[in-house]
Amino acid sequence: MAQHVVVGSGPIGTTVAQLLAERGDSVRMVTRSGSGPAHPLIERVAADASTDRLTALTAGAEVLYNCANPRYTEWEKLWIPMNDAMITAAKAAGAVYAITGNLYGYGPQPDGRMTEHTPPAATGRKGRVRIRMWRDALASGVPTVEARGSEYLGGGANGVFSAVILPAVRSGRTAWMPGDPDLPHTFTYTGDMARALVRLARDERAHGHAWHVPSAEPVTVRELARRYCEVTGDAPVTLRRLPRFVMRAAGLVVPMARELAEMDYQFYRPFVMDSDLTQRTFGLRPTPLEVGIRETAQAAEATAARRM
Repeated sequence: MAQHVVVGSGPIGTTVAQLLAERGDSVRMVTRSGSGPAHPLIERVAADASTDRLTALTAGAEVLYNCANPRYTEWEKLWIPMNDAMITAAKAAGAVYAITGNLYGYGPQPDGRMTEHTPPAATGRKGRVRIRMWRDALASGVPTVEARGSEYLGGGANGVFSAVILPAVRSGRTAWMPGDPDLPHTFTYTGDMARALVRLARDERAHGHAWHVPSAEPVTVRELARRYCEVTGDAPVTLRRLPRFVMRAAGLVVPMARELAEMDYQFYRPFVMDSDLTQRTFGLRPTPLEVGIRETAQAAEATAARRM
């Protein structure tokens, strides 16, 4: 049985571990709390992924999957030490390093469109962190691959949809959108991200490159909200634009608002991710948007039931 190490037990890490276990591979899942899915082939270990212990835990592994998600307000402090520790662990094990990536490193694009050939041009703090992570991994000599996705959709996904739209649907109130809800935006289904990571990690053609995760056709946030309400049977939610200065002013005193304001360009112009190259090269196809919507709705319903 192949040995894989998965760091992080969020929706991506959990699905990666399950996919590997279902095909008969053994998986060691590393999180600070020791959480993760229950499966005979999944060993859950509580450990800090930014320490030397990760090297011992990765010994003998074929692939180390970086599915971690450090606190959004502490990216600059937490990400680089974690990435360094994972590079060191993968190098010692002779393992492939597979990174769950995003589009932050590209920065704002004039036409809002990104391909695998778009050069990294981010000047913001979080974009610069992602650029450094990728360049450090490539420079290490470790066989490295990064799967890059856009805003997530699916059970347990965090983003503007879960933070702004879902609470408004549940409460029947207006959703105040920090951006333009009528611009095309790519949403990546969490299951597609996990499947891409597993596929790319085991294909040498993918190593040394970043690939875009096949994702459904871009849709506006307003249209996504409409489809969500159709699935759940909820009354259509009203979306209004939050004045841009509000979030930026709040960022002066609220750390999370500051971080969100830095990345708000994603919702003030089209934000479209092209994944044609990945689809042509590896035969991967995006899951229909409705699947991600339905899974998001089911997870929201389950969360609401637990709180009752």
